[in-house]
Amino acid sequence: MRKVTTFAVLAAALLVGACNTVEGVGKDVRSAGDTVAKTADNSK
Repeated sequence: MRKVTTFAVLAAALLVGACNTVEGVGKDVRSAGDTVAKTADNSK
């Protein structure tokens, strides 16, 4: 039973960490897209 509990806690920690990582990547991609859009608007 102790192994199952330990595994569940570790799995939950990994899932939470993965969600934060994906959120961070999304913010970076959005920022890059905004920069490209601003550059395109300025070159018109």
